[in-house]
Amino acid sequence: MAEEYSHEKVIESYDYLKKIIKENPEVGIICGSGLSGLGEDVENKIIVKYGDIPNFMTSTVQGHKGQLVFGRLGGKKVMCMQGRFHPYEGHEAWKIAVPLRVMKLFGVEFVIITNAAGGLNRSFGVGDFMLIKDHISFPGLGGYNPLWGKNDDKFGPRFPAVTQAYDKNLRKLMYDTAVDLGIKDTMREGIYFNVAGPSYETIAELNLALKLGGDAIGMSTAQEVVAAAHCGLKVCACSLITNYCIIDYESTEAANHEEVLETGRARAAAMQKLVTEFLKRCP
Repeated sequence: MAEEYSHEKVIESYDYLKKIIKENPEVGIICGSGLSGLGEDVENKIIVKYGDIPNFMTSTVQGHKGQLVFGRLGGKKVMCMQGRFHPYEGHEAWKIAVPLRVMKLFGVEFVIITNAAGGLNRSFGVGDFMLIKDHISFPGLGGYNPLWGKNDDKFGPRFPAVTQAYDKNLRKLMYDTAVDLGIKDTMREGIYFNVAGPSYETIAELNLALKLGGDAIGMSTAQEVVAAAHCGLKVCACSLITNYCIIDYESTEAANHEEVLETGRARAAAMQKLVTEFLKRCP
């Protein structure tokens, strides 16, 4: 029988962390595959392993450290997830919302979400950054939604609107920051197409996603954004395009996770600099 969500489970996670963390974070950060270096840049850090936190899952994916890092980045007090939880790891959807709800209890005002994604848009190149302005979630449309089940009114309404989930002002600020850092040519904007994974998509599936309006495709983020929107957290999300999606049957190339991690390592410094400078400019 599936384990049921309860408000008390989130409170237990929060109470455990609150005994360790004396300064409430202002900003939440979720690191994607190969992008955990953001957590390494945090100053005065306090590290808490996921396995030590009541009701937290453990991260099972290579490139995800599986720990929270508290401290300061870009002058802001942050709570950084070095490793996230994915549908394909077997987690129930409500569990993916738990870290976002803990952030809310701490008083976090907005969340920066990063991910590694495949490039669908033919004008995108490997190593580009894509600011997410919206998403299409096939798992979400099929019922894998972190709000499924009894609604927790303490966090948000039964039927939350998500049309403004990706905050326009934060997105503009991050783009302007990229311009000032001289990386405008690698900054894109587009729609993130969310799939469940863990197998990479077929050529037919990639072509479908492209025709439906997807610019980049990946296996995370959408559930976190829905959970954030539900409890009133603003979101600024950015994909690192780690591979070029193969939509030609004549091609002999194939996507692989090592390629994703390698691009993440190659572009990690640029992502870290962008996020740090962005935080400095945030009100």
